[in-house]
Amino acid sequence: MTSHISPEKISADAGTTPADATASWISNHAPARTRPFLQLARLDRPVGAWLLLWPCWWSLAFASPASGRQWPDFTLVVLFAIGAVLMRGAGCTLNDLFDRNIDGRVERTRGRPLPNGAVTIGAAILFMLSLSLAGLMVLLQFNKLAIWVGLASIPLVIVYPLMKRITYWPQLFLGLTFNWGALLGWAAATGGLAPAPLCLYVAGIFWTLGYDTIYAHQDKEDDALVGVKSSALRLGENTLPWLWGFYSAAITAFAIAGVLADMSWPFYISVLLVALHLAWQASAVDISNSDDCLRKFKSNAHLGWVLFIGAILGAAL
Repeated sequence: MTSHISPEKISADAGTTPADATASWISNHAPARTRPFLQLARLDRPVGAWLLLWPCWWSLAFASPASGRQWPDFTLVVLFAIGAVLMRGAGCTLNDLFDRNIDGRVERTRGRPLPNGAVTIGAAILFMLSLSLAGLMVLLQFNKLAIWVGLASIPLVIVYPLMKRITYWPQLFLGLTFNWGALLGWAAATGGLAPAPLCLYVAGIFWTLGYDTIYAHQDKEDDALVGVKSSALRLGENTLPWLWGFYSAAITAFAIAGVLADMSWPFYISVLLVALHLAWQASAVDISNSDDCLRKFKSNAHLGWVLFIGAILGAAL
């Protein structure tokens, strides 16, 4: 792996806000000593937590009739929200531990707490373990099957940060990891599994392949320079047709999941709205413009509300 950024340039950024972060409550209000750890957990950028949470909440809504409820269990809704924030923070810290040398060579990430020296490796490990332990405490509030389903995701969480070193499709492994909540939510609500959450899981994987390929186009030049892989590098200028394919597969799987869960018409209205938004992403994204890629990526966090509300109403009616 070849570096074209000198150690002096990297160290000059020590103590600064990461280049991929914007002004937030952390930089404006958090105590100075806590800021690097809050940045490690990406609490200044909640979009990732939302993307991890949506499959969980969708699945809870899907499972309402099967669990004998008209509405999602509010306690489970809250527990999944807490768990998503904790486990996203733990996963990001693990990712930064693995990638600390790579991040120091990438313009967007070289100001992160580990490559800039604001947090030591030992402190980051302790922080990650603390978040993981807190996440385990949340998981233990669920039924036995849900606990085992949750624990089964650990290998994916561990191997995902390594995939960019060996395959051009780390986005697929992110999809497998980030959408595990589609299985976990159903298991927590019903004590079992069924075809509907499995189909919802597949839908989420294709959705993630689309939005994270867009996200990866921000770093394609630096990724090529330091020798890591991504779907953005693999697809290059052919990305847009593939986005149409990924998103078409996601919409088809969402609709099939709705049929399997016996959803009523409001859910399919929400699927249509989601389809229109994803069609806009695939047709309008400028893969040569990092700012536009980030805007399109972030829009997916808001998009989750459409499907969640549609699933709640589709199950209730």
